[in-house]
Amino acid sequence: MEGCHTVVRSGLAPPLPRPQTQSGAASRAQHLHRTHRRAPGPHTGSDQTRTYTRTRTLRMWKLLFVLALSGWGSCRASDVLDYTDDDFESKIGDHDLVLVEFFAPWCGHCKRLAPEYEAAATRLKGIVALAKVDCTSNSNTCSKYGVSGYPTLKIFRDGEESGPYDGPRTADGIVSFLKKQAGPASVELKTEAELQKFTSDQDASVVGFFADPQSSAQSDFLKAASSLRDNYRFAHTNSEDLLKAHGIDTEAVVLFRPPRLYNKFEDPTVKYSEEKFTSNKIKRFIQDNIFGICPHMTDDNKDQLKGKDLLVAYYDVDYDKNPKGSNYWRNRVMKVAKGFLDQGKKLNFAVASKNAFMHDVSEFGLDGSSGELPLVAIRTAKGDKYVMSEEFSRDGKALERFLQDYFDGKLKRYLKSEPIPENNDGPVKVVVAENFDSIVNDDSKDVLIEFYAPWCGHCKNLEPKYNELGEKLINDPNVVIAKMDATANDVPSPYEVSGFPTIYFSPAGRKMSPKKYEGGREVSDFVAYLKREASNVLVMQDEPKKKKKKKDDKSEL
Repeated sequence: MEGCHTVVRSGLAPPLPRPQTQSGAASRAQHLHRTHRRAPGPHTGSDQTRTYTRTRTLRMWKLLFVLALSGWGSCRASDVLDYTDDDFESKIGDHDLVLVEFFAPWCGHCKRLAPEYEAAATRLKGIVALAKVDCTSNSNTCSKYGVSGYPTLKIFRDGEESGPYDGPRTADGIVSFLKKQAGPASVELKTEAELQKFTSDQDASVVGFFADPQSSAQSDFLKAASSLRDNYRFAHTNSEDLLKAHGIDTEAVVLFRPPRLYNKFEDPTVKYSEEKFTSNKIKRFIQDNIFGICPHMTDDNKDQLKGKDLLVAYYDVDYDKNPKGSNYWRNRVMKVAKGFLDQGKKLNFAVASKNAFMHDVSEFGLDGSSGELPLVAIRTAKGDKYVMSEEFSRDGKALERFLQDYFDGKLKRYLKSEPIPENNDGPVKVVVAENFDSIVNDDSKDVLIEFYAPWCGHCKNLEPKYNELGEKLINDPNVVIAKMDATANDVPSPYEVSGFPTIYFSPAGRKMSPKKYEGGREVSDFVAYLKREASNVLVMQDEPKKKKKKKDDKSEL
């Protein structure tokens, strides 16, 4: 396969010889045969050496022949389909469902995704096709589908673009996501054995029981399943035996929690209780109940949990290798959580592997290597963070005190911040989390702020131009040019930073409505933008005039 190379290390195998003719090979074999059938008698050292060398060579050739047959040194064919401008339109319709990655070979994120994508393609072979398009050599296709960044992943159904892929980027996550996309949105179950198998999955399951397959209730259930199929598992049955076995007269929707998360604080199943079955009400029922009191947060479901007021207990969660130990700490969290929820307090809870979410752990300033006890932190929907400093106790009392202080408003918000600079008189103000409000949220100032990363090449290229901009506006009392290292400081809401550099304009008097800067990166581009957006006329630093050389009165002879 193009792009694959076999490296033969010195001493492991001899170089391959030129091909021999059939008669030449036969002659060589006969020669070796005669060598080993010499008349008995004493051999010289030279004869013994030649015999040993020929025997060793013959054995080596046999070994190479066996290795060649077994595929040693060859490249395994990729299970990812490679589409181009020439064949994309003709081949994309060959599959009912295709996930396509639009990439660039130089893209770092694409390189990190590649092994996961390959592994997922192999595991999904025959179920869902995975394809890729190199946008550096197939610009027409990438332009047609609006690709503006890499990697961009899109789902195609029956040759037509269905929508963007917003699922996980790991092999496990891709496989899980696409298996839900393949086939019908809801699987039909006919026997108790099929029902038991379906509901024994590691994720929650939603099952509709309907005596009449033509009922409006089943129709609305299938609509809800189609709408939520990306995130949840659905099945339905019209079996009279199944309805009878589960105590259902005509129709019901039941949510089955995953068996590995069964606990004494909540029922293993939840039944839809509304009198009327509508698609919207069924969806609301699922979204309100799918996770229960305290779910296991994973890479697959984290996006559904984040964006809420959420407490997470981070520890060595591993339901594959240690389900009992994983539930030991989870049950202690649940006991305390249920007490507050029963009081009507509003907060979501979850447990997560501290190793899988090491980045989150470090964002709270916690030490992920500190023993077996859970590390607890809260992140609100607004982005505020609170960290439990007291050591987690087995009786749950420490967690109770932390939650009581949270609901009473006594906790101090945690900020990841560099120290406030002692001297901040330069043309570009240095912003850290601790001084963000005093500089960027100063209502009397227009602020242009760059969020950067120290390792970012684009940021380094921008730095001299950004400094020049600061110099030009250093005497303007109404405009501040600022920058913040977004890797070392918390970025407050409503700012969103997903790449570097990211630049925002925060207008005076409208600090909760910053505008993302999408213009050019030259000094003149920034100046033109600020002239349009600034609340007051810009005060520009005068550029020194270049002195003209005086011509000598006398010319040299």
